[in-house]
Amino acid sequence: MPASMTEDIVIGGVSIPPGKRKRVGIQVAKLYDYTEMTIPVEVVRGKKDGPVLFVSAAIHGDEINGIEAIKRLLARKTILSGIRGTLIAVPIINVFGFHQIVRYLPDRRDLNRCFPGSKLGSLGAQIAHIFMREIVEKCTHGIDLHTGPIHRTNLPQIRASTDDPETERLALAFGVPVVLNSNLRDGSLRQAAADKDIRMLLFEGGEALRYEEKVIRSAMRGIISIMNAIGMIDQEKINIRQRKKEVFVARSSYWIRAPHSGSLRIRKGLGAMVNKDEVLGIISDTFGQGKIEVRARETGVVIGMNNLPLINSGDALFHIATFEDSKAVEEQVEFFDETLE
Repeated sequence: MPASMTEDIVIGGVSIPPGKRKRVGIQVAKLYDYTEMTIPVEVVRGKKDGPVLFVSAAIHGDEINGIEAIKRLLARKTILSGIRGTLIAVPIINVFGFHQIVRYLPDRRDLNRCFPGSKLGSLGAQIAHIFMREIVEKCTHGIDLHTGPIHRTNLPQIRASTDDPETERLALAFGVPVVLNSNLRDGSLRQAAADKDIRMLLFEGGEALRYEEKVIRSAMRGIISIMNAIGMIDQEKINIRQRKKEVFVARSSYWIRAPHSGSLRIRKGLGAMVNKDEVLGIISDTFGQGKIEVRARETGVVIGMNNLPLINSGDALFHIATFEDSKAVEEQVEFFDETLE
């Protein structure tokens, strides 16, 4: 249960009273050489009662755009000095993967399939259990920041269960052009949070192991918008250039996979509108022969794509989201990009 503003919040054995800001390390395990591994946390508590929001990143150890977005959020002293409620910032959940610059845990498990975890389970299950107990269960809301995997990039987007009206309201308030109505997955942090009746958004943007300025800015700006939407901060304290907020919820999405092995020449990039049967790229062999066209199955907008031109048959190439008005989405994506310059 979230603490009231008359109570201390205890994280990692450290008490944080109202009106204070502290950094905490949550001990999760040791490496085989007995090096302590701790999840870094910064807690910012307001003097007035309000929501308790966690913002987390690097649940996959190579997804670093979110880490930088949280760093920049924590540097916004004007905003954070007057918050109502509590912000719990967790820039790195998967400290093992981050330490090794890899996506997964040492046993190759995906931490985002280990929730809610267990005290006596695998390493992933233990970390998930600790994170739920120390962070999630003390919150009213959450935002988890992701990127695409290595060699695959995503258009800045929110994934959320928009069947819930309040979650949909927050998804739209985040302010990126595209919201994907995404089903909950067993073992995910989002599923575990939903089971605790905690409303949570998942932000996707960019590629693993890359700092991408537009993605970082869109993530930080979206977090601040959510803090305003849930009543943690006042609009006048948000020193961010206002822009037209037109957000589109995708009706569905689908992946286009490589029909043949070879090298891919891309014709359509992120954010582009594509018509049904339009050519997205061309696959050819080493000599440039045997050209095979990769075509869209339905009209939509490219929200994710493979950046590696060397492909095998069956590889995921383009992620297409479908909308009522795909052209309007493309125009809004272009406008959104311009505001991040």
